[in-house]
Amino acid sequence: MFRSILISLVSLLLVLGVTLPLHADYPSPSPYPVSWELDLTYQFPKRILVDTGNGPKAYWYFTYHVTNNTDRDKVMFYPSFDMMTAAGTVVRSDNNISPKVFQAIKDKEHIKYLQDANSIGGELLQGEDQSRDGVAIWPEPDSRMGSFTIFASGFWGEAATVKVGDKETIVHKTLQNTYHLDADSANADSGQVKLLDSEYVMR
Repeated sequence: MFRSILISLVSLLLVLGVTLPLHADYPSPSPYPVSWELDLTYQFPKRILVDTGNGPKAYWYFTYHVTNNTDRDKVMFYPSFDMMTAAGTVVRSDNNISPKVFQAIKDKEHIKYLQDANSIGGELLQGEDQSRDGVAIWPEPDSRMGSFTIFASGFWGEAATVKVGDKETIVHKTLQNTYHLDADSANADSGQVKLLDSEYVMR
């Protein structure tokens, strides 16, 4: 009886957006929605060569479409993307990316209202007519990519507080996609990107 009451109380706090201190196991996302969730669709990551003034350089990008189909008139969202390389290095997207790279991607993809990382975040109103198209961009970290992972967050309201020692940190529901590019450094454009795994984690 006490266990059932405790589970109900925890579920209620999550629905209300309260983050819970967790002291033991690292949390996993709830199997059912416990907070607002935007609808996210996306393409496979792609490679592009762009000359920004010092010769062509390679970049990777991840285009996506986000819609507010929640019961809220508006949701404040600020998307965040990280790439983890095969060597374990984590790189945040859109760090010192030339506007020429964004424009080259927009021209290639023919997405009329594509927005960059600096402009897409903020208030998202309900409905498909208010949806947005965005892109995350990274300089190519390695000419031979191999396996790499993209983490996407900011599209889901679920969060939890994790305590490690005397420190607490808030983790959020995050999409974790692992890809593989089977190509060598001399023929990086010839390989095909394959999705190895996709799951939601708390990060």
